[in-house]
Amino acid sequence: MPTRILYVDDEDDIREVASLALELDPDLQVRTASSGAEALATAAEWQPELILLDVMMPNMDGPTTLGKLQADPATGTIPVVFITARTQAHEVEKFKALGVKGVIAKPFDPMSLAAQAKGYLA
Repeated sequence: MPTRILYVDDEDDIREVASLALELDPDLQVRTASSGAEALATAAEWQPELILLDVMMPNMDGPTTLGKLQADPATGTIPVVFITARTQAHEVEKFKALGVKGVIAKPFDPMSLAAQAKGYLA
């Protein structure tokens, strides 16, 4: 049974690259969402094992989306990893204080994204 990963980013090209990069690993099944609202609906319906979530998005940003995921009993236990260019130590600490499992730096390396994601599942 493949591991389900939801990748959330408002930028089409980044979603495409991430999806292709993750799908290089036959153990991963990937869905994408282009907004926080779409992520909430997909996560509740599809129940991924991990959510990779962009921090900077219009309308509902990553931290707001994370809060709504955590508040919903259907999605509250799904681990979330932020994908962001904001990777200075104090920013990472702030994100971890919100309850994310970790932070992957943007731009990410497509060749190692699947391994990074799987590292958060262990």
